[in-house]
Amino acid sequence: MGSSLINITPLLPVALALLVAVGATVAWLGRLGHGPAVVTACARAAVQLGAVSVVITWVLRLPVATAAFVLLMYGVAAFTAGRRITGGQGGWWWAGVPIAAGTVPVLALLMACQVISTDGLVVIPIAGILLGGCMTATTLAGKRARDELAQRHGEVEAALSIGLLPRSARLEICRPAAAQSLVPALDQTRTVGLVTLPGAFVGMLLGGATPLAAGLVQLVVLIALLAAEAVACVATIELAARDTWP
Repeated sequence: MGSSLINITPLLPVALALLVAVGATVAWLGRLGHGPAVVTACARAAVQLGAVSVVITWVLRLPVATAAFVLLMYGVAAFTAGRRITGGQGGWWWAGVPIAAGTVPVLALLMACQVISTDGLVVIPIAGILLGGCMTATTLAGKRARDELAQRHGEVEAALSIGLLPRSARLEICRPAAAQSLVPALDQTRTVGLVTLPGAFVGMLLGGATPLAAGLVQLVVLIALLAAEAVACVATIELAARDTWP
């Protein structure tokens, strides 16, 4: 078994195990604090992808199942981002607001303009890409905003003392740092085709699509992702400025 991109050979498990070991060992030796997390993340990825591979065919046949699967992805994204931002103190509902604010309107716009179909085979991967991007943007923006407001609390108090409203004072402190969460998406979009050839583009080429069609699909994905992450970032900063932390 194999494909034109990955060859499935008896040495594939060995290669994967070695890569996991390298990642975990480097993280441990570098004192990054994520050595065990590398192993568990890789193990979870293997289990979850295996489970998805089993159920995805059934899910794609039923619109209700497709909607339920998208909601499941949303719930996991909100839970993951909320836990990162609050240090494991809950807050999934807080992270869920910006993730939904970024994903829902962009996905609805793509379907309303008939850029993508309502077929589950299309909706699930596009929704997954948008949810994943918004999860990352929300996590980075929320964590940076929270850290800045905690470390520079005195500056917030100083801004209040000169007459700024609480929201405005917090925005002055947290917005510049939290806005950096959009940099990865910006760089990915700016350098596409020059530094990387993203998965959607390569996958379509391998599937027999023309380079033009593959390029258009990847362009839609990148622009939609950037728009969704921008909304999620702004929504996260706004919630932080309003001091709505869980």
